[in-house]
Amino acid sequence: MSERRVVVDTNILVSAMLSNKSISRKLLDQILRKEKLILSEEVLSEYLSTLLSEKFDRYVSLQDRFHYLHLLIQKVSWVSIAEKIKICRDSKDDKLLELAINGNAEFIITGDKDLLTLHPFRSTKIVTPREFISLM
Repeated sequence: MSERRVVVDTNILVSAMLSNKSISRKLLDQILRKEKLILSEEVLSEYLSTLLSEKFDRYVSLQDRFHYLHLLIQKVSWVSIAEKIKICRDSKDDKLLELAINGNAEFIITGDKDLLTLHPFRSTKIVTPREFISLM
């Protein structure tokens, strides 16, 4: 069976970073072992600005957050965005749809209701972490 190409929303990464015992951490660990995480420069920029925000200083050291991102980035497949999409109620979410479509992702994994209401988007399934884990 070939690896499925997946997009992971920033909210999942934050949850995984903050708790080793969360569903999001379990999900991310499985994705990094069994699936193909895809990433674009635009989504990486959001990951960086969110995960390196000072609001997380009291929960996870900056050094640990850099380490976490470094490990994650080593395992991704990079996607260039050729087709732009403008469909989400929250325009910041369009970059995840762009990544999914340009990267031929089978799944977007998110807890964001604005994205979940679009399921499926073209041929990409938009699911919660629990739903994705149940499919594994």
